[in-house]
Amino acid sequence: MDVSRFVEILDEEGRLLAEAAEKAGPDAEVPTCPEWRVRDLVRHTGVVHRWAAAFVADGHVPPRPMGEPPELDGPELLAWYREGHRGLVGTLSGAAPDMECFTFLPGSPSALAFWSRRQAHETAVHRFDAESARGGAPAPVATDFAVDGIDELLRGFHALRRSRVRTEAPRVLRVRATDADAVWTVRLSPEPPVTTRDADGDAECELAGPAEQLYLALWNRLPVPTTSGDPALATLWRDASAVI
Repeated sequence: MDVSRFVEILDEEGRLLAEAAEKAGPDAEVPTCPEWRVRDLVRHTGVVHRWAAAFVADGHVPPRPMGEPPELDGPELLAWYREGHRGLVGTLSGAAPDMECFTFLPGSPSALAFWSRRQAHETAVHRFDAESARGGAPAPVATDFAVDGIDELLRGFHALRRSRVRTEAPRVLRVRATDADAVWTVRLSPEPPVTTRDADGDAECELAGPAEQLYLALWNRLPVPTTSGDPALATLWRDASAVI
């Protein structure tokens, strides 16, 4: 997937998030994030959008913290969110392909590719959160985008030192999208997981399902569609994989 496709998805997902949040109302509980109400979700996503856009716009290379959300609520909060979302889409659309700035996951071909991809997935998952608060059927996630998001999670976030998905002895977990040519082998140990895009060797547990459902399940938004093998490894993923 290229930068333009990620930016297109980010644009659509961000608008859907705002529409769902508006219909749900700021006080609505977010079932997929039990500690949040809709206002918390909108504030968080709005801050992340501005944080990401500033790295790209400024060409800022060192890391820096996110800002604090404004003390806004209701229509004013949604207007603030929409302004930041439009700003992020515009910044990414207008950036030079070879621009350089801070990134924090391995494997991206460029800083622009990293931020376009990361913010598309960030916003898609939180759009699902907003729709869970609104109720009704959620918008679909395209299969290729879901596969890419699984890949980012397994080979990006869980390659970092802060991943808590670890085992005392070596173990092997497999993740399989049943509606796409996509399978991952996750080798667990006392160190961060090492994930390869293949089905090499035997696995002790497999998490499988259609890419859309598997994507949301691996981000702990839905149950894993199908689990086989050692249930302890599935439980480990559920309990330890949250990205913090």
